[in-house]
Amino acid sequence: MYQPPHFREDDLGAQHALIRAHPLGLLVTAGPGGLMANPIPFLIDPAASERGTLRAHLARANPQWQELAQVEDCLVVFQGPQGYVTPSWYATKRETGKVVPTWNYATVHAWGRPRVIADADWLRRQIADLTDVHEAARPEPWSVEDAPKPFTDAQVRGIVGIEIPVARIHGKWKVSQNRLAADREGVIAGFRETGGDEGMAALVEDRSGR
Repeated sequence: MYQPPHFREDDLGAQHALIRAHPLGLLVTAGPGGLMANPIPFLIDPAASERGTLRAHLARANPQWQELAQVEDCLVVFQGPQGYVTPSWYATKRETGKVVPTWNYATVHAWGRPRVIADADWLRRQIADLTDVHEAARPEPWSVEDAPKPFTDAQVRGIVGIEIPVARIHGKWKVSQNRLAADREGVIAGFRETGGDEGMAALVEDRSGR
């Protein structure tokens, strides 16, 4: 990933926070079947390895798990807040006109050697953990145990797990750090006034104070 120094985000805590907030990662492999990519919801376990370990599961019918069993490395791409930036938001447009459109975004790319897991207990824990994380904010959270056990047992037989200890991780927060303060203020106001991504407005505001 192209990473100009002013857009780099090397803080592991910030990278993990983006993964937790935007857990649907694009799992990319380049194995015997060629390039393959699937969007998969992930969990990040920060204590399981030096840079954290990603956990997920795939349908057994999905051929990518067989690719994972044969590769030394895979890539998972997590996309955070993003949005188009119009030159009309910049103070510089009114002063000189020397502006162009761009796109702001935050993303994390994580690489590691995948491990395919067929153990039923591991898979039950994985689906329970994933469910609990995403049900936690609901007034009456649904639990895997709410479904009949024979049904969930059948579901478990239809999936395989993957575990990826992160060997390398890059973060990129392209959030107008290269613009003048007045331009950044215009971008923050623009995202908020047009109903754009509030998460992006907050990121631009946060990086403006650094």
